[in-house]
Amino acid sequence: MTTHDNPLVELVRRIEGLPALDGVDAALTPLAQPLVDDPRLRDLLQGTWIGHALHPIMTDLPLGLWTSASVLDLLGGPQDRHAARRLMGLGVLSALPTAVTGLAEWASVTSRADRRTGALHALLNVTALACYAGSWRARRKRPEGGVALALAGATAAAAAGYLGGHLTAARKVSSRHPAFEE
Repeated sequence: MTTHDNPLVELVRRIEGLPALDGVDAALTPLAQPLVDDPRLRDLLQGTWIGHALHPIMTDLPLGLWTSASVLDLLGGPQDRHAARRLMGLGVLSALPTAVTGLAEWASVTSRADRRTGALHALLNVTALACYAGSWRARRKRPEGGVALALAGATAAAAAGYLGGHLTAARKVSSRHPAFEE
């Protein structure tokens, strides 16, 4: 299969060349730069102390919590609604430090194509977080509320995860210990 035969590869190639994402890049830079200016904070947030990027590890917690809430929504009964709401809220809370590690990681990206991809990755994650926070809020009024918002959040998170995977696996964008440089 050539790159032209794979629509997802073609889509990512278009994203990498999309100048409209440069504005997102410009907006994120002032948020990300202070996270890497202090070498101790940079090393903490980028995972120097574990030998590679911390951000991919951090994503497991909010995604796992949100997925667990959706499983309860779709397969559980009325007795599971309170637990689903609690899982949704914990996912929202755990997404905040996860986003900080992502910003710290993104601050060191230099390639224009990768910065554009990272900018869309961030936008999709913000969209997912907004959906999940809205889901949590909707559940306050009605225990069964917010299910559709959670599923919308899952869709945005999956798209963001695809782009994050592209950055780390295909483009090799992530911090790592110098011993792993080839």
